Amino acid sequence: MLLSDLKVVEWSTWIAGPGCAAVMADWGAQVIKIESSAGDATRGFWPDTAESPGNPIFSCENRGKRGVVLDVGKPDGRAALLAILKDADVFITNVRPGALKRARLDYDSLKAAFPTLIYANVTGYGLTGPEADVPAFDLTGFWTRSGVAHATIPPDQEPFTCRPGFGDHMTAMATLSAILAAVHERHTTGRGRQVETALIRAGSYALGWDYAIHLRYGAAVTAQPRDDRPAALGGFFRTKDDRWFCLAARGPRDFPAVMGAVGRPDYIDDPRCVLPITDLDVVREIRAVLDAAFAGMTLAEALALINSVDVICAPMATLDEVVADPTAHEAGCFVETPDGWGGSFLAPAAPARFPGTPTGPAGPAPKLGEHTRQVLAEAGYDPAAVDALIAAGAAC
Repeated sequence: MLLSDLKVVEWSTWIAGPGCAAVMADWGAQVIKIESSAGDATRGFWPDTAESPGNPIFSCENRGKRGVVLDVGKPDGRAALLAILKDADVFITNVRPGALKRARLDYDSLKAAFPTLIYANVTGYGLTGPEADVPAFDLTGFWTRSGVAHATIPPDQEPFTCRPGFGDHMTAMATLSAILAAVHERHTTGRGRQVETALIRAGSYALGWDYAIHLRYGAAVTAQPRDDRPAALGGFFRTKDDRWFCLAARGPRDFPAVMGAVGRPDYIDDPRCVLPITDLDVVREIRAVLDAAFAGMTLAEALALINSVDVICAPMATLDEVVADPTAHEAGCFVETPDGWGGSFLAPAAPARFPGTPTGPAGPAPKLGEHTRQVLAEAGYDPAAVDALIAAGAAC
């Protein structure tokens, strides 16, 4: 397996940190998840019982890991975490910087004892500054605070939230890329390092097209009401079976191709339509022509027509349609995931694959504290010492 030589210790909750470690587990890393006795918050969303096996959210973000329960607020619990870290390659945490420092589990407190450790902080707003300890979800740090929501939601619409975990998964991939860069560097230097990602930074990178223009020229056109959008071909159109599809123009050839396909070649040589079309009234006129044309077609007819002239388009698919779409399965969107009760279910796959090398869930998500004794034994604790930790409430 690709990452089978890496031992990863993950002390994080919710999505971004666990999601990063889950992809590493899919790719072969040995991942140990540290939880409190209350467990990761995502354990509470769906029951994980013999009658309803496999919490889909917790499984998606934690499959293939081994689970350990420690109370790192107790000296013995902290010592147990350090014992687990002694031969680890990577430590991933989304605990807030101030709490890490108070527990003496921040990077500066550990780097001397673990010089080869790659220490990954997943944060809301970075490690420094007055808001380093402000709590954040992707809804706040990625979607709202970074500008993504404002740039995405047209001003004539009431603000809406991003889907759960939407920005977390992008932040998870940013964290993964940083960790793998540090692993590569360590091959040369022999030293570990700290890496850090932030929800706000991942959001600003996701919005890079707009920010590049805004930073260079002082302003960028973002979400507009449909009638005010400057591109005649770009965007969504409704068909007569009440479905939507998206057109995406990629170059000058697309305008004459589409106008010819819908039976309006008169616009191709219209002097008002020399590209780029800057007159918004002309843009609205063309869009109205396209609206009328596509309103007379079914979705299947519209897609067939646009594909026939090699212009980029796609249906606005429902989740049901994507799950049933052979193309989604060919692209590797879903993977069978063990449920921990002897069965399995389909779940989202990691976002990359390696032809010729099998990757995927190495096992189910762990039950709370399922591997505490096993992992502590590997860290050097004999059975009596583990019993003492549990009796003291430092482990479970």
